[in-house]
Amino acid sequence: MMATGAWALPGAAGAAGAARAAGTGVRDWARRAWALSPVLAVIALLLVPSGGGAEGGTGGTGTIADAASGLLVLICLVRVVRSGARPLSRAAAVVIGLPVLGICLAAITSNDPAASLPGVARYVQVFVLVPAAVLLMIRDRRDFAVVAWALVGLALLQGAVGVTQYLTGTGASYQGEDIRAVGTFGPTDVMGMATVVSYGLVIVTGIALGSGRGRARTAALVCAGLLFVPLVLSFSRGAWIATVLTVAIQLVLSGLRRAARVALAAGALAVVLVGGFGVGSAMVKERVASITQVAGAPDQSVTDRYTMWAAAGEMWRSDPLTGVGLKGFPAYRDSHASLALSSGSDTAGAGAAFHRQPLLSPHNMYLLVLSEQGLLGLLALVGSWAALLVGAVRRAGLVAIGVLSWQVIDFFYADIGGPSTVLMSVVLGLAAWWSLAEVKRA
Repeated sequence: MMATGAWALPGAAGAAGAARAAGTGVRDWARRAWALSPVLAVIALLLVPSGGGAEGGTGGTGTIADAASGLLVLICLVRVVRSGARPLSRAAAVVIGLPVLGICLAAITSNDPAASLPGVARYVQVFVLVPAAVLLMIRDRRDFAVVAWALVGLALLQGAVGVTQYLTGTGASYQGEDIRAVGTFGPTDVMGMATVVSYGLVIVTGIALGSGRGRARTAALVCAGLLFVPLVLSFSRGAWIATVLTVAIQLVLSGLRRAARVALAAGALAVVLVGGFGVGSAMVKERVASITQVAGAPDQSVTDRYTMWAAAGEMWRSDPLTGVGLKGFPAYRDSHASLALSSGSDTAGAGAAFHRQPLLSPHNMYLLVLSEQGLLGLLALVGSWAALLVGAVRRAGLVAIGVLSWQVIDFFYADIGGPSTVLMSVVLGLAAWWSLAEVKRA
């Protein structure tokens, strides 16, 4: 097992790092924040309440954060042209650009190429252009730290809004009460806040496990405790599962003894917050118990998900290599789904009226890609993610390993769609820098 220092967040640990930070001070961080302002703007604008829905698949475009991500790509392109240098290594270009092959092939062979064009733009945006732009914007370890802590800051703010929603009964509707913490994402994107908070939690876990004793570790541990509460109050089973498994991976990689100690501390924290202070205790216990009932006595949401998974599988079997085409799942859903599928899911609360939201995706990224892009598209996309994860493990980055592992796990019961999708692009770019950038990290 590697020494703890090898897993540290860039610029966050060690006496030498502390001395350099004291020397450069606030002005250095301000200069870096200005240089990274196109990336930080995308993160900050996710605090703006969104009026759009959280359509699955390739839907959910048109938010102000999406517009900022387009500006980020443009600014990055101008910088690359002005510098005249090769922006990416061959390996990085292949890994980042690999999904384009499956995307374009699926669009060309689509049963309705014109309808697939918006899907091409969306997939290239979230899986290629924005991650590449973030990778190129980050110059060194300290830039990495600025972006990572900005993500944590967003998580804390969204989490604070979510906790307030729970306490004041102004959240999204859950079991007849407006108590579900959704942040500024609204009831049509109930996974938005849970995703943001989960990113923040795995990032601070990586910082705490990779840093020596000092302010960075203390701040990370405090943030972890604060983020635990809104994650619980999101009532998102998928986010809970992905976060628990990801933190377990980070703990094991940092050392088995430490993993055991932290697991005990986390268990005690959960008992105090849920059992002692009653943080949504009855509903949380019921929600946790429902995770084990997905096979024996599933609720309607789980039944809908199983039905859509089966429909995606049927679509893939009809076009195994290239799929039915981007944005094709909604068009072919009814002809492949069984009668067990409901007409949609009910959304209300958090300042929105009752709305029947249609089910336009299988809520499984792998099955969505398999049905719309076929086996070739799935291999290209998953191959890119696998390469990033391998690079993060080889270069010993607990933060990068954490966010990539969380996303890979979460995609088993979630897909792209909604305002939070663009944040996933930023996170992929952050992890890609650690995995692929040709810079010295010591």
